[in-house]
Amino acid sequence: MTGTGSDTSARPGSRREGPFRVGLVGYGLAGSVFHAPLITATEGLVLDTVVTANPERRRQARDEFPDVRFAATPDELWQRADELDLIVIASPNKTHVPIARAALEAGLPVVVDKPIAGAAAQARELAALADARGLLLSVFQNRRWDNDFLTLRKLIADGELGDVHRFESRFERWRPELKGGWRESGDPAEIGGLLYDLGSHVVDQALVLFGPAATVYAESDVRRAGAQADDDTFIAITHTNGVRSHLYASAVTAQLGPRFRALGSKAGYVKYGLDPQEATLRDGGRPVAGGEKEWGVEPEELWGRIGSGESPLTGGGTPVPTVPGAYPAYYAAVAEALRGTGENPVTALEAAAALDVLEAAYRSAQENVTVTL
Repeated sequence: MTGTGSDTSARPGSRREGPFRVGLVGYGLAGSVFHAPLITATEGLVLDTVVTANPERRRQARDEFPDVRFAATPDELWQRADELDLIVIASPNKTHVPIARAALEAGLPVVVDKPIAGAAAQARELAALADARGLLLSVFQNRRWDNDFLTLRKLIADGELGDVHRFESRFERWRPELKGGWRESGDPAEIGGLLYDLGSHVVDQALVLFGPAATVYAESDVRRAGAQADDDTFIAITHTNGVRSHLYASAVTAQLGPRFRALGSKAGYVKYGLDPQEATLRDGGRPVAGGEKEWGVEPEELWGRIGSGESPLTGGGTPVPTVPGAYPAYYAAVAEALRGTGENPVTALEAAAALDVLEAAYRSAQENVTVTL
């Protein structure tokens, strides 16, 4: 398997069915809420080791996964690389590149939480290293498996909207008070702020739906008192096929807009509300290996609407059943790639294309220019 998904062989000299033993680096929000539960819900994957030196986080992991082992640093994993089959990196953004590089150099396939890097060039360097080693390098862009995104993608594929000409995507929150931590740091080395956090999701989704970007314009502001990193950002993409995407990422939106509004030559689709999977995971809900348990299903009153000429808020349009969200599908695809029977679900080169847009957006906001890619 490779960083591009062109080769799906297992580790060099090893093609087997599993179970594949996973080392998880980091047990903060990403590690504990997303990765660990999804890994353990995937047939063929076993959470073997969690890397954290924090005693409280170790207790938390032990309570939920009694058989898990611990390491204080990633270096301990490279010393016993032959005991592991996959490294998942859920540590702070600034550590993604060095840990991914070390894992690949140790001969281990890698999953990296988004953003894979702070620069597209770094992502492409990691992709080249993974290709040279014949190893999987995948990026956890879980929002490709959001319920609303899956629904919109199906509507577009089925021709229900006609030719889409404008796409609006909002990942908005109302968090007027700072929470603290590296995500709100103004230090560029931390790769904090919403441009690279929520922006990584909305840009990736737009590129998946409508293809490469031709030009990028952005506005990025720091609104909250005492904040150092951007907390209110807008990105406008003109895709090479002519579609225009308007993307919003904000922590200071007092009235939330629709999550999606896609306008086409035949109809438009409007969807309010966030996919429920993150909230379910935060509340302790867990998917079950094999999919026996209902997961990612949304109640009918939250379905989006498709139609033309009227507002969905005044009853216009027809309700569209929301496709169930499917975060477990990401790690199921990773397991298939490790077996050599499936492809990399999100390649490092796809992530690099999104980083090209994010870098252009940063420059656009700083210089008040439209950037051509």
